[in-house]
Amino acid sequence: MTQGEHSPLMPTMRLDELLAELQVRLNAVLATRDRVHALMEAVVSVGSDLDLETVLRRIVETATKLVDASYGALGVVGQEHTLLQFIPVGLSEEEIAKIEHWPHGLGLLGLLIKDARPLRLGRIADHPESYGFPPGHPPMGTFLGVPVRVRDEVFGNLYLTEKRGGGEFDEEDEAIVIALATAAGVAIENARLYEESRRRETWLEASAEVTTTLLTGADRSRVLAMMAARARQMSDADLVQILLPDADGDSLSVEFVEGELCDDVAGLTVELTASAAGRVFTSGRPVAAGDLLDSESPLRELGFGPELLMPIGAGQAVRGVLALAKRSGRLPFSASDLRMLEAFAGQAAIALELAETRRHAERLTLLEDRDRIAKDLHDVVIQRLFATAMTLMSTVRLVERPEASSRLQHAIDELDETIRQIRSTIFALQSVPDEQTPSLRARIVELVESSRGHLGFMPGLRMEGQLDNRVPEEVAEHLLAVLREALSNVVRHAKASRADVSVEVQGEILTLVVQDNGIGLPTGGRRSSGLRNMEERAASLGGSFEVSSPESGGTALRWSAPI
Repeated sequence: MTQGEHSPLMPTMRLDELLAELQVRLNAVLATRDRVHALMEAVVSVGSDLDLETVLRRIVETATKLVDASYGALGVVGQEHTLLQFIPVGLSEEEIAKIEHWPHGLGLLGLLIKDARPLRLGRIADHPESYGFPPGHPPMGTFLGVPVRVRDEVFGNLYLTEKRGGGEFDEEDEAIVIALATAAGVAIENARLYEESRRRETWLEASAEVTTTLLTGADRSRVLAMMAARARQMSDADLVQILLPDADGDSLSVEFVEGELCDDVAGLTVELTASAAGRVFTSGRPVAAGDLLDSESPLRELGFGPELLMPIGAGQAVRGVLALAKRSGRLPFSASDLRMLEAFAGQAAIALELAETRRHAERLTLLEDRDRIAKDLHDVVIQRLFATAMTLMSTVRLVERPEASSRLQHAIDELDETIRQIRSTIFALQSVPDEQTPSLRARIVELVESSRGHLGFMPGLRMEGQLDNRVPEEVAEHLLAVLREALSNVVRHAKASRADVSVEVQGEILTLVVQDNGIGLPTGGRRSSGLRNMEERAASLGGSFEVSSPESGGTALRWSAPI
């Protein structure tokens, strides 16, 4: 064929090349369009949830899909350029279990924290800042890191490794992840704002509930338990404790627990001078940390990490410590958490103080009513009974029949006994009840009533004088011990069907008399150790003790001590 015959093929070959190039460019445009669409869908997906931890994980998952990375993670940056939280994607549960520990923010990750700019590498190990991987970590080569900012503040960094297909991350991958990180910052801020508004609403509800419950007369223990439950709900803590001071004031004990592993935490005690909770109680200032404040805390072994300690009250009126903890690996308590819980604990402390003041006012009103009743009994009732008894006594001499005279005398004796009982009631009304320690009268009544089951009958009981006001605690303890031993002797030895107990304060002497109608004292027998103990107790107080068998039968025991 001639040269002229081959020339028509040249335009056709050129056209094929142009069409092929056009096809390549079209494919690139379509791929770019698809990636833009994927990026738009990713932005919508990331911002569609308002739970912060869900948003963070969704950001990582979306980033790995957009740039076709095998592994991804989001490291949340805390104070002193450390990683507070590390959220991985692409690792199986078995692979995660093999890793000795998560990165702490050293080496290459630390470089991104200190210099918050995008970083793209073909091989991680070739970078001079590479620190290596923790033991058990799978090997990784290619790397893309992009900071995530929230209002010009670096919240954390997106880490993407091992691009599928063996290639490296390119400029387009970097641009897409940067765009996603910008949208992620907005989503994180929205989740934070939503979380804060939700917690504020919970705080208002909790404050109103605690205050209303306290001021309507609810039990203080119930209110503190409610406070622990509400604090956990407000802060999303895994464990909440309320520590209150012990009676000696040298330590704090966990009185109320809400959350995980309650049984392992309840009843724990910490020293005031050697614990973070003690320092918070003493200083009245809250403290928070990304890890447990006490290095030897038992909570560490139970898997807890971030901690917040809040005083309940302020200044000299601190009543306890509100301690909150989260599981290790979770985000620590934020500044907004601290402010909200500080306001909540302060309001709860004020409500406790108001409730205590109200209880004191009610107690004062009760004491005033008791005093008024005692005065009425003394000034009116006893005087009228006494006048009636005097009239009857003057009438006895005018009655000639012995039967009528005996009946009148019996009525006078009954009036005298009634007057003594009313006087005893007056003394009881005038005594100030202690909310912590039962009164001496109450303890005597409890002791006598407790012997009923062993005796088979209820002993008679008569109390006169100012037992609660004038008997010192030391003498009261001796009296109760003697009464306990005397009743025990009646149970074991007397074989009685009746017993009477009389406790009286007359002048400066406290006297106990226990009398029964049993078989009496054995003739010629030695005193038992119980009787010797009673005598020694009386002698140690400068008092007296005697036991005898009256002519009417039974045994009469008389024990007295000066007060």
